[in-house]
Amino acid sequence: MARPETAAPPPEAKPLDDAPGLAARRLAAELIDEVLRAGTALDETYERLAAAAQLEPADAGLARAIATVAFRRLGSIRHAIDARLERGSPRNSGPFEPIMVAAAAQLLFLDVPDHAAVDLAIRHLHEDARSSRYVSLGNAVLRRLARERDAILAALDPLIDAPEWLGERWIRHYGAETAAAIALAHAQEPPLDLTVKADAAGWAEKLDGIVLPTGSVRLRGREGLTTLPGFAEGEWWVQDAAAALPALLLGARPGERIADLCAAPGGKTAQLVAAGAEVTAVDRSGPRLRRLAANLERLGQKAEIVTADAARYEAEPFDGVLLDAPCSATGTIRRHPDVAWTKRPEDIAKLTALQARLLDQAAKLTRPGGRLVYCTCSLEPQEDEAQIAAFLERQPGFARKPIEPAEIGGIAEALTPLGELRTLPHQLAGETPRLSGWAGFYACRLIRL
Repeated sequence: MARPETAAPPPEAKPLDDAPGLAARRLAAELIDEVLRAGTALDETYERLAAAAQLEPADAGLARAIATVAFRRLGSIRHAIDARLERGSPRNSGPFEPIMVAAAAQLLFLDVPDHAAVDLAIRHLHEDARSSRYVSLGNAVLRRLARERDAILAALDPLIDAPEWLGERWIRHYGAETAAAIALAHAQEPPLDLTVKADAAGWAEKLDGIVLPTGSVRLRGREGLTTLPGFAEGEWWVQDAAAALPALLLGARPGERIADLCAAPGGKTAQLVAAGAEVTAVDRSGPRLRRLAANLERLGQKAEIVTADAARYEAEPFDGVLLDAPCSATGTIRRHPDVAWTKRPEDIAKLTALQARLLDQAAKLTRPGGRLVYCTCSLEPQEDEAQIAAFLERQPGFARKPIEPAEIGGIAEALTPLGELRTLPHQLAGETPRLSGWAGFYACRLIRL
């Protein structure tokens, strides 16, 4: 709620020197503001704004860390700030809100000295005439957050960090207990998983990693990827453990013709090529396909790359088709926390219509006796189980081929009664909370009769 009263005249301006760390806070607040206003992806927004800001790597990294935590805990942050604004956020206050959110993210969830977070936020508020009128208000709220941090954190409800409409969907589909477990998993920094060409145990030892039951390698450390052994040689690539399962379920064999639809950035394409298949990677985005081509080049792999709309792509039927359909991506919130705040309920209805068109085209591209795997990184049954049920009504020439627990490392809890894959973020317990869990993924394997 906005303040109804007219603000006091702005205080006398203070000198706006570039104090150490202030540039990082400026970028963090700008990232938060633009992603929320424009609904753009945080990763892409960061690449653009960081390049324009030309910050030192440490400052750019700090800005990204602040913005990421801000989106991961945005519900908690907004609740804490609003509870200390007796009459709501002030109107016509310019960057007041994103500056306060960035500062609160540091005070509540990052290892940043309180005085640095508060002082730099106040300096930042002074830089805009609209927000400078509320310096005293901002200062008081931030100091209260610092003093009351322990009590604030102890009272948080896990589901507060998901928009209300999304939390309600999870409760309705999965139950309150599982919905809370999903939200708790999303609050953790995600682990880093690798898919290796061969010798998972050997690479786990070299990289201080853990071999997961599914065969992925999960790293304990957070070192820069490009400096790790095996990167330059193309021995592995980054891929969430759950995202690696759909390509495995297709069961590609040497010499088979396989279509990877909506293929970029190429992790699944690399898996299929590594299995010995002749892969055609199809995607409508030229820039994303260039990234795919670069990834394959580093890995020493080759595939036919086609720039086309997969819903209209035509070719001789394939032995296998993998369709990783565009979706709401709510299963990736732990890795991309901005997704929770940039998606809307109406987006799901639009996506389900697109997914249906893609599925019908994928069916045409599957030869008789061939396999079709449909997958999304969504937690929403409307895009997944319901999508497949509707597809099978339209396409009686297809049937499910149930997935067995042994195919996914014996993790039976990740399978539905119909034999479909349904991974949830709180599954896959590890050594620590950060080393536990995986993305929310859905996959169904179909056979053309």
